[in-house]
Amino acid sequence: MRYGIQLPVQSQSTIYAEPWEAGAGPADLVAIARAADRAGFAYVAACDHVAIPRRLAPAMSTVWYDPVATLAHLAGVTERVRLLSHVAVVGLRHPLLTAKQYATLDHLSGGRLILGVGAGHVQEEFEALGVDFTARGAVLDESIDALRSALGPDEFPEHHGKLYDFEGLGQRPRPAQAHVPLWVGGSSPAAVRRAALKGDGWLPQGDPRDRLPEQIDRIRRLRDEAGLDGPFAIGAIAEPLYVGTPAWDVGRRTLTGTPAALAESLRAYRAMGVDQIQVRFRSRAVSELLDQIERFGAEVGLLLKA
Repeated sequence: MRYGIQLPVQSQSTIYAEPWEAGAGPADLVAIARAADRAGFAYVAACDHVAIPRRLAPAMSTVWYDPVATLAHLAGVTERVRLLSHVAVVGLRHPLLTAKQYATLDHLSGGRLILGVGAGHVQEEFEALGVDFTARGAVLDESIDALRSALGPDEFPEHHGKLYDFEGLGQRPRPAQAHVPLWVGGSSPAAVRRAALKGDGWLPQGDPRDRLPEQIDRIRRLRDEAGLDGPFAIGAIAEPLYVGTPAWDVGRRTLTGTPAALAESLRAYRAMGVDQIQVRFRSRAVSELLDQIERFGAEVGLLLKA
């Protein structure tokens, strides 16, 4: 079972950001990505918001790094870890623009992109960019189809839909990968169906352990009914983690303990059918986070891969 990490610092919602992140910057982000690369993490992930309305800023903050710029920067300072947008709100941009950005990222990184996409939830963003918020599901559906073409092997991709129509327009460089993995985020019935039928993987949004088996069964059923049998990555977001015995209050939901105990707990995800888990560590400083990443890779990750 693979494991990846949603990077701190680049998004600072009060739901999950640690206090030290407010004073962190690019050097810390680079150190964290390099640590994850060394520790065998499958991916590092960055979020996507263009602008946060004042009514949501107290909870979400306004710190949201651009995912393409962030992942491209980190591609240049890492070697093997994959680069995941979790998730890109692709309906906010024309598919040809999205394809240009992410194809270039894949090309420059040597084929390390995983394109995670989602419908989005901030109405004011859509309105400011001239996109119909109420139709965001339909926009995402067609955007996925258009991106499949635009990120494919053809220099002159073609798509003819209700919202987007293009042909005879060349884009190079092409992605380094013959097929860019496209994972769909979200846990609503529509999002799960979209992931099953249009994606190469599913990125749940906060489903607790007891809900995951039902969601995974539905994905498998939908794919079976549609005759889809290709590779499909099922994800999960684990509870907050702390490797070892913390000397401070890490919260009652945080999983703590020995590497063996943590690995045993996380293996329950694999038993459900999960292929990759996204982890987040409690920490009081970047140094503590780097230590947690290193310990997880060296002591817990090896047990998960066994």
